[in-house]
This record gives sequence, structure tokens and C-alpha cells, in this order.
Amino acid sequence: MTTTASEGRNEAALVRAVDRWNAGDLDGYLEVYAEDVRLHGFAPEPLDKDGGRAFYEALAAAFPGSRLHLHDTFGAGDRLTARFTLTGRHDGTFLGVPATGRQVALAGITILHFRDGACVERWSCSDVLGVLVQIGAVPPPPA
Repeated sequence: MTTTASEGRNEAALVRAVDRWNAGDLDGYLEVYAEDVRLHGFAPEPLDKDGGRAFYEALAAAFPGSRLHLHDTFGAGDRLTARFTLTGRHDGTFLGVPATGRQVALAGITILHFRDGACVERWSCSDVLGVLVQIGAVPPPPA
């Protein structure tokens, strides 16, 4: 399979965004998104760029210094899919749960639709319930 120039550009944009998140640079992270982006998988759906900023600000406040890890990426045309994990320590309020100081790992998969090197639409599915279990807000399932 041959990678097109736009596929390579899209993956480079995602890697750059992850690098900016890991550097604590939210503005740099958000550069991957077009001004008219629509983000699915975050309530209320879909979020626009301002709503996405608010979501990521809250996430960064709940897990300051968190790190994004890309495990797999693959794409076709203007779409790019990535399996990721966000790791960090619960040092701020998350979904109404006060800081616990516990380490968390939030696994997820996302599909990004690019236009001219910027993400115009994104669909994400991540294990928020698993994080709530990790921070003790929800009991773990019976063994």
C-alpha cells in the first residue's frame, strides 16, 4: 500500500498535535483542528472548536501533565484512525469527582477527517467508565 502526500501530511499533523499536548501546549494541540471542526464523542454533540477547547481545558485541569501515547495509526485518503492512551494523575476535578491523586490510563480510538491538513471532523470513543473505576468513583465490575 502506498501512502499519499496528504495521508503523510495528516499523520504528521496528528503527531505534531500529540507532541504539543505532551509539552503542555494546549494552543499548539488545538492547531490540528480547522475553525469549523465538529467533534463527536464529547457531550453535547457535536462540539465546535470552542467547545472542544473547553473540553480539553477541563481534561488538562483534571489530569495536569497528562501524556498522550499513539499506539497505532492508519489512514486512507482524508481519514486517519488512531488508537491512543492518555495517562496521568487525577489531580483536579473530573466529571464532578474531586482529585484523588490516582494514576489513570484512558484508552480510546479516534477517527479524524482532514481537509487541507486540518481536522474538520473527529469521532472518538474512549473508556471514561474505566477512568471512573480507576479513580474510585464507580465500583469495579465483579470478578
